[in-house]
Amino acid sequence: MAAVKEEIQLGPPESKSEPCDKATLLDNGEDFEMLSEDDENDLSDLPPLENAEREKITKTEQRKETVQVQETVDEWMEVLGTKLLMKKILVVGQGEDTRPKRGQLVTIRLKTMLENGTVLDDRESLSFTLGDGDVMQALDLTVQLMEVNETALIFTDAKYAYGCQGSTDPCVSPNTSLNLEVQLLQVVDAPDLEDMTPQEKIELADKKRERGNFYYQRGDYVFAVNSYTIAQKVTGSSSRVDITPEEEAELLDIKVKCLNNLAASQLKLEHYEMALKSCNQVLEHQPDNIKALFRKGKVLALKGEYSEAISMLRRTLKLEPSNKTIHAELSKLVKKHSEQKDKEQAMYKKMLGNPSSVASLKCTNKQSWNVNWKWLFGATAVAIGGVALSVVIAARN
Repeated sequence: MAAVKEEIQLGPPESKSEPCDKATLLDNGEDFEMLSEDDENDLSDLPPLENAEREKITKTEQRKETVQVQETVDEWMEVLGTKLLMKKILVVGQGEDTRPKRGQLVTIRLKTMLENGTVLDDRESLSFTLGDGDVMQALDLTVQLMEVNETALIFTDAKYAYGCQGSTDPCVSPNTSLNLEVQLLQVVDAPDLEDMTPQEKIELADKKRERGNFYYQRGDYVFAVNSYTIAQKVTGSSSRVDITPEEEAELLDIKVKCLNNLAASQLKLEHYEMALKSCNQVLEHQPDNIKALFRKGKVLALKGEYSEAISMLRRTLKLEPSNKTIHAELSKLVKKHSEQKDKEQAMYKKMLGNPSSVASLKCTNKQSWNVNWKWLFGATAVAIGGVALSVVIAARN
């Protein structure tokens, strides 16, 4: 019995020297192979022809998918539509359903490079909460678009990296664009704050506070507010775990620091009502907190409430008489308040007119009134005299 042996070739066909007359080969039976009796017993192991055709179709579809993936890998994606932040897939991940969400804890491998390929930093493992601002903005924006096990090359302008100030760790010059090679290793849900131990809360809150300090020192006050707010949320969360008085006091200390720094950031952003609220929250826990009293005085002054501000700063100065900053601020505020009073008096004078002119006008009017009365009295006397004389003359006649 003879059987046809069919070859399925997915890749490009290899170069073979073939005779031009293919019909002759078929007619001569040269494409057929005779099987021995032993081979006939193995025919049951061969797939049916229709299954072989189905396998051919499947492999063709797989080849198309491979081509599509390769096309995706070769493309740059604009993350923000401005070409300042772009992402290119180097190794595909496990599917879109494995992409992390904001608030989840992610672990990545990160290689930081200059545009010329010079490696500045290479970390095998870096964990952070996505969207909390724990890392440069470029990572927060792009990692949420990655899949688990995906490796991507990210180009970022300095705006989304270390900005105009650069960095010391890693060492990056100001206004430097970077290439980041990122592999998303793991995605897990962030722990429930209520289930965390007090020590875990202390470490997490302090980490967020330090990140807020990092942003504040760089002048990124919006990001600083975000970090301090998250830290405050951690310290103020309820707990299903027992906590000692010492741990409670430590959490309160971090909370007060965060609220004070939050007020300072809000002042920089000119969010005066929010800054006043933050100061008052500190004073609820610590009524004599110098920083909160001082910043509350500044907020009141900026709102134009000078009397209250001066009173607040004087109270602060009593608690810390040697503080030169408070002295300077109080002196400046008193002077400003005095100048404001002078301006108000000048404005009132302008509205009411010159007092000396008003007094002179009153005197003139008084004298004029007196003259008129004298004239009126004389005229009346003359008139009465005339009438009396007329009556006497009439009586004599």
